[in-house]
Amino acid sequence: MIAALVLAAGRGARFSSGANKLLEDLLGRPVLRHVVDAALASRAHETIVVTGHDVLRIEAALAGLPLRFVYNPDYAEGLASSLRVGVACAGEFDGVLVLLGDMPGVAPPTLDRLIDAFETTGAAAAVPTHDGRRGNPVLIGRSLFPSIAQLSGDAGARGLLRARDDVIEIETGDPGVLADVDTPEDLAAWRRR
Repeated sequence: MIAALVLAAGRGARFSSGANKLLEDLLGRPVLRHVVDAALASRAHETIVVTGHDVLRIEAALAGLPLRFVYNPDYAEGLASSLRVGVACAGEFDGVLVLLGDMPGVAPPTLDRLIDAFETTGAAAAVPTHDGRRGNPVLIGRSLFPSIAQLSGDAGARGLLRARDDVIEIETGDPGVLADVDTPEDLAAWRRR
């Protein structure tokens, strides 16, 4: 069983002062809603959203969806703190599919390909690629949960996964695995697509 773990706790400091990029409108829905909808449309058994900054507005934007929310009180420490909180509450799962809340272009079939590859290969983790470049989301198996619990800072699991030889790469053909919304210019580019 795989859980989709949507990280939505950060402040998005590079976006602009006062605005929460996850709540910005993109084609009639908040950026975060695109990510959550993809997770819900995938084969994941449950979708967990890690909140922190702007928790009430994030939860309101996702009201009525079949989600589990978990709050990260240490969200200001960086991405690793949200990953630790999310993995800690998903201990009954065989793995977590970690989606970043600011990547609205990842398609449900890409998520399912990662789940299929993880389930059929026995790898410790599955990482999507596009044109030979690693992207997100990544699927992290339970065997790596203790290592995730030791992470700190704002880098997530990238270094951990690069250091292992039991991580598989899946060429997805999906440019959405490389594209996020970090700045107002990024959002404008998404709106033009």
